[in-house]
Amino acid sequence: MLSRFAVPLLCAAAIALACGPRANSAAETTTAATPVKRKPNEPVLATSLDVKVQEGVALSLHVTNNDRKRVELQFPSGQTHDFVVLDASGAEVWRWSSGRLFTQALQNRVLEPHESTAFSETWDAAGRHGTFTAVATLTSANFPLETRVEFTLP
Repeated sequence: MLSRFAVPLLCAAAIALACGPRANSAAETTTAATPVKRKPNEPVLATSLDVKVQEGVALSLHVTNNDRKRVELQFPSGQTHDFVVLDASGAEVWRWSSGRLFTQALQNRVLEPHESTAFSETWDAAGRHGTFTAVATLTSANFPLETRVEFTLP
């Protein structure tokens, strides 16, 4: 009777072991353990946030690899970034990811040395006026970054 459950249990354990998380040696190589040829105190990744007020508010998060080695960004889901707009009092007015569904699959994105990538979205700010703060977040598990820019809607 016991052997009847042993084979399926061993098969399930083998599948769980084969599909489980693995350490990524490439990502470990690009961290502080390797000597880098950057300027002193310069981060591996640099971010900038562009905000353009036109028909709506165009938000663009730019991420640049400052290293001489490639960097692998690891994302725990299909969400790679997020944008949030805060009003003058700091209250959240809009969040790009709100109401969206993202795959629950791990994904990686490689940035070659000095390569950049950008994430862009548009906020329909109809009827809004005043000073706001845009917050852009890179949702990478190994390089979580955030940058902010203040802007005004006339």
